Amino acid sequence: DKGLNYSCGYWHRADNLDDAQTGKLDLICRKIGLKPGITVLDIGCGWGGFAKYAAETYGVKVKGITVSKEQAEYAREQCKNLEVTIELSDYRNLNEKYDRIVSIGMFEHVGWKNYRTFMKVVHRCLKDDGLFLLHTIAGNTSAKGTDPWINTYIFPNSMVPSARQVSQAAEGLFILEDLHNLGRYYDRTLMAWYENFTKNWNLVKDQYDMRFFRMWTYYLLSCAASFRTRRNQLWQIVFSKNGINRVFRSEGELFI
Repeated sequence: DKGLNYSCGYWHRADNLDDAQTGKLDLICRKIGLKPGITVLDIGCGWGGFAKYAAETYGVKVKGITVSKEQAEYAREQCKNLEVTIELSDYRNLNEKYDRIVSIGMFEHVGWKNYRTFMKVVHRCLKDDGLFLLHTIAGNTSAKGTDPWINTYIFPNSMVPSARQVSQAAEGLFILEDLHNLGRYYDRTLMAWYENFTKNWNLVKDQYDMRFFRMWTYYLLSCAASFRTRRNQLWQIVFSKNGINRVFRSEGELFI
C-alpha cells in the first residue's frame, strides 16, 4: 500500500488495500487511546507507516526503532516534519519510559528464547498507567521453529508464537485486557499483495529473474492459504500493567 505497511490490513469497512491498512493503523490508535501529547514507542517500526499516521492524525510523539538501515532512512524521510524520531537500535537496549508501546509484525522475529526478554523490556519502558499493543501472527500450537522453506528464502529464524507462549512470556508482568483475532483478514491482505506484485511485475522484471517471481508468488499464495484454512492467526493483544476501566467490543470498536 502507499504507506508500505507489510502486516495484516483491517478489512472490516474497507474494499481496497490502502483503506484496509489505514483502518488497521487507526484501529491500533483507538485501542490504545491516543491523543495529543502522548508519547509512543514503536518497536520494529518498519518503513514508518504507523509512526507517520499516529503523529499526523492523533498528534502524538513517536519514537520508532528498527535494525534495518534502509528502513530507518526511509522512515526518517517520510516523518521529517513530524514529532517522530527513528533510531537504528536493538529493542533490548531500550530504557526510556513511554505512555504507549506498540509492536506491529515484529514479534514473529524475536524467537521463543527471547519472548520473556521482550516482555521484560516492554514492561521496563511502559509507564505504570500505560498500554501495550502487540500485533503478531500466531499459531494454534506452540513451536520452536518455522517452515523450512520460509526460513530459507523469506524470513530466516522467524517463528510464530502460540497463545501459551505469549501468555507465559507476559505472566506476572501484564494484565491481558483484550485479544482480537484478525486472522481472516490476512488472506485478503496477501491476495491484494499478490495482485499488486503480479500486476506490476513488468515494471521490475529487469531487476529480478523468474526464479524470484516463482518464489515470491509461492510465498504470498501459500501464506494466504495458511490463513484461509485458519492454520495461522493474526492477533492484536492489548496489555496493561495495573488494569484499565475500558470495555472492548467486537471488531475492535471500543468505548471508554
